[in-house]
Amino acid sequence: MNTTLFYLCMSVLLMSCNLQDKKNQYTEGDYGYDVEFFKNQQIEILQLKDDDSGAAVLISPGYQGRVMTSTANGMKGKSFGWINHDYIKAGQINDKFNPFGGEERFWLGPEGGPFSIYFDQGDEQIFESWSVPKELDTAPFDLVEKSEQKAVFQKSFELTNALGTSLKIGVDRTIKLLENSEVEKTLKTSLNESIKWVAYESKNVLTNRGDNNWTEDSGFLSIWLLCMFNPAEKGVVFLPYNKGDGEELGKVVEDDYFGKVPSERLITKDGIAYFKVDGKYRSKIGLSPERSTPYCGSYDPETNSLTILWYSKPDEPARYVNSKWGKQEDPLKGDALNSYNDGPVDDGSIMGPFYEIESSSPAALLYSGESITHVQRIVHVTGNEKYLDEIVQNIFNVSIEDIKSIFSKV
Repeated sequence: MNTTLFYLCMSVLLMSCNLQDKKNQYTEGDYGYDVEFFKNQQIEILQLKDDDSGAAVLISPGYQGRVMTSTANGMKGKSFGWINHDYIKAGQINDKFNPFGGEERFWLGPEGGPFSIYFDQGDEQIFESWSVPKELDTAPFDLVEKSEQKAVFQKSFELTNALGTSLKIGVDRTIKLLENSEVEKTLKTSLNESIKWVAYESKNVLTNRGDNNWTEDSGFLSIWLLCMFNPAEKGVVFLPYNKGDGEELGKVVEDDYFGKVPSERLITKDGIAYFKVDGKYRSKIGLSPERSTPYCGSYDPETNSLTILWYSKPDEPARYVNSKWGKQEDPLKGDALNSYNDGPVDDGSIMGPFYEIESSSPAALLYSGESITHVQRIVHVTGNEKYLDEIVQNIFNVSIEDIKSIFSKV
């Protein structure tokens, strides 16, 4: 073999090895795996990053400015959001709903009832008739501003509710990375230097851009943020609630969305509702505005991953949309906070698995030109349980050990 041919072969071999190394650089569950996945699918993404800490947030403009996932530790760090890789890779679009995943997506309520925007006028509110408006599913939001720490999206569109009322809608959505001082203010405690964290805020503004007012008679909307995360065998969502008389505050937990949640999967104790989120049993719970607080969280003891959700619940009493399908006694008596655990349906199929935590704004009963704002913050913290315990003790007055062991005696 001549020298030129030898070096050419060696170069090809080295390039092949480098490409293979790059291909095997990340495994599913790594943040870098998800970044490369979207690039390979030629889906536009953008990232908000702090290069010093490794915190990063991955956003898709094409999926309504959706936060797809985040990490506290760079490209090889844990990817917190649930992403439906197989569905996205298939490249098919469903007219009913496209479960792309993502750890914070923008939706609008109500889902069911007389003012639903997920059912056409006159349709029976059953699954066969249900569909998600494309503006909340497949239509992109417009990116109008971008920096290393912030991304701003806008969209204007029109929807018709189940009553036949036309609603002209404007949405402004801003996602930004939070700094250490903002996180400590949210968590009401200082953060130990040894732990890793990522935190971001979404500020969502809904505007009535039509000439008609949104009223109790014609229909109204609400901002609805749904956060999809990866389940864990011993994963637990915990939602503090206001204790008090049932006649005054109502039911502690709404627990019969898909049939009553079994007692071994939902426990209320000392002002906290604990919900098992292992992705093995389809179930959902909700807290009314009378019962809910601005905080909730989840914990995965296998990876020492703590997630805290804060949302801008008003100090004054407010009415919330009722999203239950079909006839309703009161369309303005719904939940402020929800959690969903995925699981097999009757035919054995499963969408995920994943689990969700969801927050909502009050009902947007807006005059023409008026707006309502809903803000949500997500904080993921990983590290020594001693320091995670300080966080949950401070916010929820409960220990990590309490959370970990709550279902062990059932």
